[in-house]
Amino acid sequence: MIFKAFVEPEQLTGWLAKRAVVTAQVGGPYELEFDGETPFTSRGTVRTITPDVDVGFDWQAPAAFAGLMNDPTPKTHVYVRLQESPEGIDVTLEHAGWGSGEAWEEARSWHFHFWDEHLAALKDFLIKQAYG
Repeated sequence: MIFKAFVEPEQLTGWLAKRAVVTAQVGGPYELEFDGETPFTSRGTVRTITPDVDVGFDWQAPAAFAGLMNDPTPKTHVYVRLQESPEGIDVTLEHAGWGSGEAWEEARSWHFHFWDEHLAALKDFLIKQAYG
């Protein structure tokens, strides 16, 4: 159920993005369209995938960070790993590939808050999926 929330478009639109185009295979598209306060589209590809274990994909940032992070190709990527634990399933999300300097720190901070907010939404989404 958790893995599907990261690779199935109809699941992704329930907690993360307004629109999603994902083909769950290496080299397949991983495109997410966001609305709200900072609308943007991240167009990437699946870098790694192991069913029910992990998925990694390229990331394109919103306009404020596009010149830094997106050109000529996405410079950062997201890696999600699921691992059993005594409490259930641990979800680890790593957004990697950051450069150094003040502009990169600003971009990293924005993305930290972005992922923190959306992972909270994932938890709520999964609870509603499981329990109604």
